[in-house]
Amino acid sequence: MNAIRSFVMGSAMLMALVGASGARAADIVDTAVSAGSFKTLVTAVKAAGLVSTLKSKGPFTVFAPNDAAFAKLPPGTVDSLLKNKAKLAAILKYHVVRGRVMAADVAGKSLQVATLEGQKLNVNGTMGVTVNDAHVVQPDIEASNGVIHVIDTVLLPPAPAMKHHH
Repeated sequence: MNAIRSFVMGSAMLMALVGASGARAADIVDTAVSAGSFKTLVTAVKAAGLVSTLKSKGPFTVFAPNDAAFAKLPPGTVDSLLKNKAKLAAILKYHVVRGRVMAADVAGKSLQVATLEGQKLNVNGTMGVTVNDAHVVQPDIEASNGVIHVIDTVLLPPAPAMKHHH
């Protein structure tokens, strides 16, 4: 786990140094881009017009579904969301919390955190860390304006417009 993490962090730092941003640490968006396993998330953030939000000062905590998480959605879901900017933005904002919440901050606790979308997420740090029914598979990827926790399931806000059946 640590080898992967330091590799991801190393490549993020490298990208930040090589990129136009000069020597400052990569922000959440650049960190996700350079990690390479968030192509769907990055596409969605761009489509929803949230790049500037996630590049702003923050700090933010992003529960970032990897490409495998998006692949678990029913076929066609991602394509239809990419065409529905408002719904896509709402779902993405449901993955973002204001402030920098590290895994250690929730260890052994169960709490609710407010998202940018407005509804709360259930974060449980008693056995690993889960967010609603998603598992954090890689915690604490630091960015200049916050922290990314990689999750294995896309979080869908409980809304009448989006009934979620298991």
